[in-house]
Amino acid sequence: MTEHLEPTEEIALEAVKSRAARGVLVLTGRTFILNVIVLIAQGFLWVFLTPEQFGTFWLVSAVVNFLIYFSDVGLAAALIQKRDKPRDEDYWTTFTVQQSLVILLLVILALLSPFFEKTYGLTTEGRYLLYALGFSFFLSSLKSIPSVRLERKLEFGRLVIPQVLETLVYNIAVVFLAWKGMGITAFTYAVVARGVVGVVAIYFLSPWKPKITISRGSLKELLKFGVPYQANTLLAVIKDDGMTILLGWVLGPVGVGILGTAQRLSQYPLRFFMDNVTKVTFPAFARLQHDKDQLAKAVTKSVFFITFFVFPSTIGLVVLSPVLVSVIPKYEKWAPALIPLALLSINTIMAGVTTQLTNLFNAIGKIKITFGLMVMWTTLTLMLVPFLASSYGPTGAALGYALVGTSSLVAIYISKRHVGYSVWDGAGKTFLAAFLMGIVVWFARGFLPISLLSMFLLIFLGSIVYLSLIFVLYGAKIIVDVKKGVAMILGK
Repeated sequence: MTEHLEPTEEIALEAVKSRAARGVLVLTGRTFILNVIVLIAQGFLWVFLTPEQFGTFWLVSAVVNFLIYFSDVGLAAALIQKRDKPRDEDYWTTFTVQQSLVILLLVILALLSPFFEKTYGLTTEGRYLLYALGFSFFLSSLKSIPSVRLERKLEFGRLVIPQVLETLVYNIAVVFLAWKGMGITAFTYAVVARGVVGVVAIYFLSPWKPKITISRGSLKELLKFGVPYQANTLLAVIKDDGMTILLGWVLGPVGVGILGTAQRLSQYPLRFFMDNVTKVTFPAFARLQHDKDQLAKAVTKSVFFITFFVFPSTIGLVVLSPVLVSVIPKYEKWAPALIPLALLSINTIMAGVTTQLTNLFNAIGKIKITFGLMVMWTTLTLMLVPFLASSYGPTGAALGYALVGTSSLVAIYISKRHVGYSVWDGAGKTFLAAFLMGIVVWFARGFLPISLLSMFLLIFLGSIVYLSLIFVLYGAKIIVDVKKGVAMILGK
């Protein structure tokens, strides 16, 4: 397909549509395969490692992730959102500011490491993991500009290659080393290997020559979007990684290991499907922000695509997880995570819709709305989660997260006032179909013996029921939309 671009445009409207559709396909295919690998690796790690070891890893990761926030002031996102094509000065300024902040934060991490060791009772292995994650953070920062350049062009086919290599290297390394009995040290070597492979691959695929310089004009322009965007990110970091750090004091490594495992499981449907669409639609929505009708259609379709997969997989996971724990004896130590998993899945259901809506607000420049929502969610999280965790342990913390998740209805209401997308077509029908599917599978589970064969039969039954209900609710329109999507992806 020939793409006709205006002299001042990077990508024309039809090119945005086709590249976005192809990007979703590429990223979804990539993520599906990689998440299968990750899930298999995680399954082995649940056998080889204890809840306490997982808890230590997630606590240390949360500390580093919290510091990572301060390595950017939203400049990378501003480059993606920028309507005009960025200049070299924009890229160089962003790189210089980011690297200066990264070096400063690594020094702070080294100075604070004795405090973290004492607070969380880290062993020598835990301290080395902290340093390894810090080094990996530095390597990740080097990938920022080459990644931004590919994202602006919606060239996700090339962007996924480093991610594929990183995931393969990390998971193979961590499972092999954990199998060899290296415990937490398995994570240490794996994260370093992942970082090195990723930075080499991205510079090979998206060559770019860094330069240390700052343009005051570029910095001022980028900060107009970057600072409010980063303020939202700060609230997200406080709400997620900050809360993990706090819960480390309340629950200890074992409790964090149980809660973290439930969170990780509940978020797998999002990682499989939502992250891909979000990564594509942020630059795509930004390119479509001048055309409200096209934007509304894009939002409805992107929400549908996410919820079509996320809703049934989340509900199915909650219904079938007790079977899996019963079938594999070494998973019995994770039985305390089942109730938290069910509660946290409420968050997953809501995030399947609202994450795309906050992504929309950011892309069209309504950053203050996202900030207001993040203030609400962060405040509710800080009020509910620690209190309930101190009273009822990991289950109480999960209940707190579930209550916060229900407040996401506010985001749906606000977004409808700004963009006329269809909530019923985007999420209502898929939720109804997934909910009815869950009831059918739950009843069928009681008539079958507990075994892996039964679990696969239940998955097959759930798939048939769900797809049948989707066809009933959407009719022939669903077939037409699939054909249009395939044609756009193939460039016909």
